[in-house]
Amino acid sequence: MPVPRLLALLRPRARGFRLRRLLSRLLAPAACALAILAAPPARAQETTTDPAMVKPGTYRLDASHARVVWSLSHRGFSTYSGLLPASAGTLTLDPAAPQNSQVEVTLASAAVGTLDPRFDARLKGPDYFNAEAFPTITFASIGVVPSGPTAKVTGTLTFLGVTRPVTLDVTFHKAGVNPTDKLYHVGFDATGTLTRSDFGLTTGLPGIGDQVTLRIEAEFVAKE
Repeated sequence: MPVPRLLALLRPRARGFRLRRLLSRLLAPAACALAILAAPPARAQETTTDPAMVKPGTYRLDASHARVVWSLSHRGFSTYSGLLPASAGTLTLDPAAPQNSQVEVTLASAAVGTLDPRFDARLKGPDYFNAEAFPTITFASIGVVPSGPTAKVTGTLTFLGVTRPVTLDVTFHKAGVNPTDKLYHVGFDATGTLTRSDFGLTTGLPGIGDQVTLRIEAEFVAKE
């Protein structure tokens, strides 16, 4: 076959090869991006609502997301509520044996508030929280009875220098990396009741209720 004709036959094949190579180069980055998007997220980025899948270890209290809302009867006319932020705490979690988990929390008495500045000053004084003489309130768990995402946590509450047992009904919500601070968080709610006269707080009885209802919100951050 004459050489010119042979070259003429090969040129379309060469152009086709170059086109395929060009398309391959153009499409390769897109294919990589699709592969990254389709890949499952890394384990550290996952969140879970299953308490058995929570990262074990020691956690510190996230004080900006931890508070106690307390309420009691105001002479039978209404339910009066106040707020007490938590200031520090430690949580040790053992998802494989949740009954071995432990928690300790400290609250500053002087931080108690009701959004009524005039009454708040009295509330922090000797008639109620007596913050100067007893600057902290502490809770330390002594037993955990788990039941799926909930648990009964019994501990000792020290308030006004008196220590009494208190049992909280705790509900686990979620654990995982918080997209705001990129740290591993775990969060709970809890409810409970106490009798304030058991701790020597008798101001206003019997008109002001003796039974105090507690609603607790708390997040903890894994220690690195």
